[in-house]
Amino acid sequence: MRDFNVLFIYPNLRGMNMLPPAIALFSRILKDDGFKVALFDTTYYKIGEDFDSDKEKEKKLSVRPFDISRHVSLKTTDPFEDLDKTVNSFQPDLIAMSATEDIFPLGMKLLKHIDKYNILTIVGGVFPTFAPHKVMRNKEIDIVCVGEGEDALLELCRRLRAGKNYYDINNLWVKDKGGEIIKNPLRKVADINKNPIPDFTIFEDARFYRPMAGQIYRMLPVETHRGCPFQCSYCNSPAQSRLYKSEGAGVFLRKKSIDKVREELKYYISQYKVEYFYFWADTFFAYTDKEFNAFIEMYKDIKIPFWCQTRPETITEERIKRLREVGLHRMALGIEHGNEKFRREIINRRVKNEVIVNALDIISHHSLPAGVSVNNIVGFPTETPELAMDTIKLNRKIADKVDTMNCYAFTPFHDTPLRELSVKLGYIEEDTFTGCLTGEPVLNMPQFPKEKIKGIMKTFSLYVRFPVSRWQEIEQAEKDTTEGNELYERLRQEFIRTYFSKEFEED
Repeated sequence: MRDFNVLFIYPNLRGMNMLPPAIALFSRILKDDGFKVALFDTTYYKIGEDFDSDKEKEKKLSVRPFDISRHVSLKTTDPFEDLDKTVNSFQPDLIAMSATEDIFPLGMKLLKHIDKYNILTIVGGVFPTFAPHKVMRNKEIDIVCVGEGEDALLELCRRLRAGKNYYDINNLWVKDKGGEIIKNPLRKVADINKNPIPDFTIFEDARFYRPMAGQIYRMLPVETHRGCPFQCSYCNSPAQSRLYKSEGAGVFLRKKSIDKVREELKYYISQYKVEYFYFWADTFFAYTDKEFNAFIEMYKDIKIPFWCQTRPETITEERIKRLREVGLHRMALGIEHGNEKFRREIINRRVKNEVIVNALDIISHHSLPAGVSVNNIVGFPTETPELAMDTIKLNRKIADKVDTMNCYAFTPFHDTPLRELSVKLGYIEEDTFTGCLTGEPVLNMPQFPKEKIKGIMKTFSLYVRFPVSRWQEIEQAEKDTTEGNELYERLRQEFIRTYFSKEFEED
């Protein structure tokens, strides 16, 4: 059997520090089948503007200040020259790129640069799944994976290694020799309990370190759920469920067995010396009571702090108490918007403000070691500055119960109802790409200009924490002018001294 080399490309933005578990999973699957695998990861390169996602959050007071420099050294070499060196030394038979919508343009720069080598290229991920036509327009891309990739990628590599035709592999859109696109149907959803333990050795050691509540931990993501039971109109997860249901390919929402989760956790502790677990689930509390009880019994033996996220309406006193006892260190809740009517009718989140406040009361009562963060979004289609202030007002009601408040720009992801609405109303063009959550807003709305959206994102935590009597001052700090930025920095330093001066005490 001849050698067959697969080079993964991960066109990541600096500061997006969490490791992508999908690439680690693909690496293990291919290695177990005798393939040679390498990775080119751009996370620590400077490409284009000097943008750092986590540091951008720090600037906007969405996270506590942190210093990761002891664990991470940024690369000073040219990423395109380094990619050339990797291709020439590794000699890949297949290029496989994983990309979300915000990093796809960067990925295309990399693929265009190495197109001269004429290597078969497959692209997968959330964006290619929901915009395969747009991805396939690029001449540098030969194959798109629509939906899950673990089984499709393995079948593709086996056929290529054996010199067989690969045009009829389910989940793949393939360009034939004449440039026509062959669109194969979806295969049934993968049995995630049969997947091997992901191979994180493919990443450099520095990638294991990530900030959390101002501290740096050696951290790994662990997939516990795939998919989400809720139907938020801005999110890709419901689109996954609709896609698989429409093609009769099964129920997309799956939960990994507790025994499988235990196996992975034990392995990561012994092999990678993990200090912290990040449970990769849209809604961690989607567990049934039986599943939840099994998780609690399992995690009693793990004794490693962990993070998870869920929705306010899933919070109960018992669940928070029991998770706190076994290691829940910090958690995140999605609020997204403060106006109940707007949240229900536009965002499709049907939860009362009193339920949100009560959920934060419960969490606060149990004093998580690193507290709780809440996520908010500004710049939704049809939103106004006045509606955005309702989000600030709701956050003020819970400010004494949370550690940090995130405020992201709305991102019109492909195949979501709110993207369709944004296009219909003329806020974006059909071919508009989304940006990074922490970056620039992309909607052009006359009633809510981009500059105003950016100003509220910048000063959100100030509006929430500082007295209403200072709102006029904060409004001046929204402005992207010399005076506005100087005022913002003074207010920001005051905020840090007042609210971030005390570090959390570890259990």
